[in-house]
Amino acid sequence: MGKFSAFKLPLKSLPAGSHDFDYRLDKEFFLNMESSDIRDGSIDVHATVNNKGQYFDLNFEIKGEVTLLCDRCLDEMQWPIDTVYHIAVKYGQNFNDDSDDLLVIPESDSYLNVAYMIYDTIALNIPIKHVHPLGKCNRAMSSLLRKHRATAIGDDEMQDDIIDDEIFDGDDTVDDSAATFQEPADPRWNELKKLTDNI
Repeated sequence: MGKFSAFKLPLKSLPAGSHDFDYRLDKEFFLNMESSDIRDGSIDVHATVNNKGQYFDLNFEIKGEVTLLCDRCLDEMQWPIDTVYHIAVKYGQNFNDDSDDLLVIPESDSYLNVAYMIYDTIALNIPIKHVHPLGKCNRAMSSLLRKHRATAIGDDEMQDDIIDDEIFDGDDTVDDSAATFQEPADPRWNELKKLTDNI
């Protein structure tokens, strides 16, 4: 049996009308997908397939959570998934997935494997940057990163990251290392300021 054989929908053998399919996704599913972002998961998928004769109407309800690594501290974090996906499928001469709303599969295919369809839907619900909520990052790792980043004086991007660290660590104190990024005042402005002070 293939890794995703349980996700094959027997479209050609489905009688007209609505049919329900349920799937449970766990760590093994994401390992088999060779996902680089998702480490684990507990996801329930409810699929409804409506055979309308000329085409099949597919609706997916996907709920649960996945385990990711925090981009900032590298500790595991949970990310909720609650989404739906809809697509129409019909038989045709050749495979064609150019449309977001319609999938054409060859007449020779008796089944439609929806494993990758489900995985892609989940992956699209994960933000590009995933970090812990306010104050939940590993404080030791955040402190270590802050010290190493502080050596890159003059790099605006590094300054932004350090400010982000302060926000997400929930630390109300100001990091002295951030002050080193302030550009020195241009002495010409001081001379101009004197003119306005005398007005």
